[in-house]
Amino acid sequence: MTWLITGGAGYIGAHVAKAMTGAGERVVVLDDVSTGVEERLGADVALVRGSASDRGLLDRVLREHEVSGVVHLAAKKKVDESVGDPLLYYRENVSGLTVLLEAVVAAGVGRFVFSSSAAVYGVPDVELVTEETPCAPINPYGETKLVGEWLVRATGRAHGVSTACLRYFNVAGAAEPRLSDTGVSNVVPMFFDRLTRGEAPRVFGDDYPTPDGTCVRDYVHVADLADAHLAVARALAERAPGEDLTVNVGRGEGVSVRELATLVGEVTGLPAEPVVEPRRPGDAASAVASVARMTEELGWTARLGVRDMVESAWEGWLLSHPEARAH
Repeated sequence: MTWLITGGAGYIGAHVAKAMTGAGERVVVLDDVSTGVEERLGADVALVRGSASDRGLLDRVLREHEVSGVVHLAAKKKVDESVGDPLLYYRENVSGLTVLLEAVVAAGVGRFVFSSSAAVYGVPDVELVTEETPCAPINPYGETKLVGEWLVRATGRAHGVSTACLRYFNVAGAAEPRLSDTGVSNVVPMFFDRLTRGEAPRVFGDDYPTPDGTCVRDYVHVADLADAHLAVARALAERAPGEDLTVNVGRGEGVSVRELATLVGEVTGLPAEPVVEPRRPGDAASAVASVARMTEELGWTARLGVRDMVESAWEGWLLSHPEARAH
C-alpha cells in the first residue's frame, strides 16, 4: 500500500516519512513547502508540492499514487497566532481537513491517521492525563484539533474508514541533524535561540504547585513519535472499518522547565540560568501523559530520554546556525 503524508516535509512529517520508508512502507508527501524543507526528505520519497486543501490536486495524487492510507500532519500550530487570527486556524485546520476527508472518501481510502495534540485537554488538573480526561481546549489551536478529531471519527464511522487520532505531548530532538526543528516556537530551540544570542532562557512563572515551582511537561523524542505513527498506521489494518483509535503519545514522565534549562546548559556548555517572567495565561502547572493505551494495545514505548532530545536537537541547531559555534 501507499501512504500519503500531508505536511511530510515539516519537522515531524519528515521523521514520519523516514520511519515509514525505513520500515518498507511506500510514501508520497504532499507539502506546500511554506514551512517544510524539501531537503529533509529521502530520495525514495516522492514530493508533490501543493496544498492539502486543494481538492483537484488531492484527487489526482490519491489516484495516481494509488494511496490506501493518509497520515495528516499539515496544519497551523502556533497557539499565540491562533488567538490573534482564529479565522485562519479554523480555515486551515478544519475547513482544509474537510476537503481532505471528502477526497479520501471519494477515492475509497480506508485508513486515516490524524495528528492531534495534547492541547485538546486544555489545563488538565490531574496527575496523569489519560485519553478519558475531559477535553477543554483554551485556545483556537486546541479547539481546531478537537473539532478535527470529531470530524475524523464521524467520517470514519459514516464511510467505513479506520481512523486514529494521536495526541502529542511536547516534541523535541532529531533523528539526524538535517531533520531538526528549524523554528523557535518549541521550548528547546527557543532556549537555544536565546543562549546563542547571549541571552538567558526565559521561564514563565516559578510559583506553580510543582517541585521547583516551574511548569512540568512530558517530552517525547520526535523519532519515538515517528515510530508511534508507524505502529498506529499498521494497527489500523487490523481494525474494523469505521473503528477509531485515540492515543496519547508521550513518555509518561514529567520534566520541569527549570530542569530542562539546566540540561540545556550542560549540553551546550553555555550559561543557562533562566530569568523568571510572569506566568502566561492558560499554562497548566503540569501536563504528563498516561501512555498505558499505546503500551498495552500497540506495544509501543518511547525509547529515548530528555538528554537524547536535547543533544540531538543541539546538533541540528549547530548545523543550521553555524554562528552558534562561536559561543
